[in-house]
Amino acid sequence: MQKRIEEILTESINIKKQIIAGTIDIIEKIAHQICTTLRRGGKIIIFGNGGSAADAQHIAAEFVGRFQKERRGLAAIALTANTSILTALGNDYGYESIFKRQIEALADKKDIVLAISTSGTAKNVNEAVKFAVSLDIQTIALSGKDGGELAKLSDTSLIVPSDVTARIQEAHITVGHIICQLVEEELFEN
Repeated sequence: MQKRIEEILTESINIKKQIIAGTIDIIEKIAHQICTTLRRGGKIIIFGNGGSAADAQHIAAEFVGRFQKERRGLAAIALTANTSILTALGNDYGYESIFKRQIEALADKKDIVLAISTSGTAKNVNEAVKFAVSLDIQTIALSGKDGGELAKLSDTSLIVPSDVTARIQEAHITVGHIICQLVEEELFEN
């Protein structure tokens, strides 16, 4: 079992090394986009399914609460947190509309949408991103594998170079933490 643990950790480390080699500029761009959004009074709207839903809530909490610095709360919302909205929309309009309808109700042109999908093929995520694009709302995607349709739909896309869902999710939360730290450091220099 110890050998298997070492193999899994090494696989995760190697994926993060590939992120260093190929996507630092994308991470920097995302951090700048979020800073610009927050400076102009916009909010970060984050969503995904399953583990990506948990990541959306985690990242939103880091912005609203704090990451490492004591500072004012930053406007971020996870569309995955309100079970009454999710179940009502799923029941009344279908599961594919649960994020799109919330974008319709809550998003503004000064906001930014952060969609998370390990495969990039989640229909409800992609429908919401398409809708956000139709409203001229800036979109960011965190995906894996080949990025799926999500990577093509989004203004900015970071694709984790892996086909393993667990490794993709580990990388997504690492990238999310990096973005939170960069945004905090940029907006709250002291």
